[in-house]
Amino acid sequence: MKPYYESVFKVNQDMSNMAILAMAGAQDLGEKVDYYITKWYNEAAEKSGVKTHKDTFLIKNSCPRFTTGDGKGLILESVRGKDLYILCDCGNYSITYNMFGTPNRMSPDDHYADLKRLIGAIAGNAKKITVVMPNLYGGRQHRRSARESLDCSQMLHELNSMGVSDVITFDAHDPRVQNAEPLMGFDNFYPTYQILKALLKHFPNLEMDKDHFLVVSPDEGAMSRNIFYASVLGVDLGMFYKRRDYAHIVNGRNPIVAHEYIGNDVKDMTIFVADDILATGDSMLHLCKELKARGCGKIFLCCTYALFTEGLEKFQKAYDEGLFTAVLSTNLTYSYKEMLDKPWFVQADMSKFIAYIISACDQGLSLSPLLDPHDKIVELVEKYKENKPEQLALNIEE
Repeated sequence: MKPYYESVFKVNQDMSNMAILAMAGAQDLGEKVDYYITKWYNEAAEKSGVKTHKDTFLIKNSCPRFTTGDGKGLILESVRGKDLYILCDCGNYSITYNMFGTPNRMSPDDHYADLKRLIGAIAGNAKKITVVMPNLYGGRQHRRSARESLDCSQMLHELNSMGVSDVITFDAHDPRVQNAEPLMGFDNFYPTYQILKALLKHFPNLEMDKDHFLVVSPDEGAMSRNIFYASVLGVDLGMFYKRRDYAHIVNGRNPIVAHEYIGNDVKDMTIFVADDILATGDSMLHLCKELKARGCGKIFLCCTYALFTEGLEKFQKAYDEGLFTAVLSTNLTYSYKEMLDKPWFVQADMSKFIAYIISACDQGLSLSPLLDPHDKIVELVEKYKENKPEQLALNIEE
């Protein structure tokens, strides 16, 4: 397959006005994205005979804190007239600041406040501002059931009023939240191709057919993404229905009473389970127990954001007991070293995909090849079935 950027990436004068601002917590991802865009830009410039060279598209910035905990945003380079892309990881809790001499971890609220500070520091001088926020702030508080706040909707409204023209996110908990601000761009991408590629590269002997492979949705809310996986792979689909105790609330949610499985027999089948967020992981592990009790084979748990909010111990115990084979996720939010070192954890790198998105957006090109990876996944699986695993790394783009 011809790399996407070779098909669409062309050097023009406007490209020199692009800039990437990676906030604290998103700097590692920003550097990887910048590597690809800079490389492509310089290669395209050389091929087209344009005498131009870029060392980086990254803009230096910081959000220092006073000893009282108050903060401010600083842009350390000029952004006047630039198409600015701000990378923000609201879920990176490893970033700290001092308040009255005590170190404090940054919460999603703190990251969002710093985002607004940096937009304020830009002072309207950028030509265009696009916020790349993979883990959407307030994404899990997207609708009102009673006397509740609408955090995600309010965030989109605030960004629009501050001059942000587009928001780019990944696997939004409910993409319908974009309706809260219909005049602002909102692009929601999915890591389906990258997740499947990571799966096939790390497990080269899977039988990807309906007689051996089964996609199972962990609940009714995750059906759409699991339907996509099942349809593109040409396999059957099962589902678990969560029966909850709506008379009680524990840790902000109604506890699950039981998982009811609906679907074909799972005996000896390889199971693939996809969801957007893995938080405590209790429901996922309960699902694994239910599937194993029914005699299934390997279980692969897939999620866009592996948070492990209650630690890794229970997952390690479940892995040792043979309840699952691997957890597959992305680097769209913070992953700590202990997580990455686990033999059962597989991470898909999304930096090249984000670089494609930014470069295409900046040139006003169609995002359709990136929004719908159906054809790429079909080709990926075909090469896998041909027993040519080396082609997955060499001939299939990230």
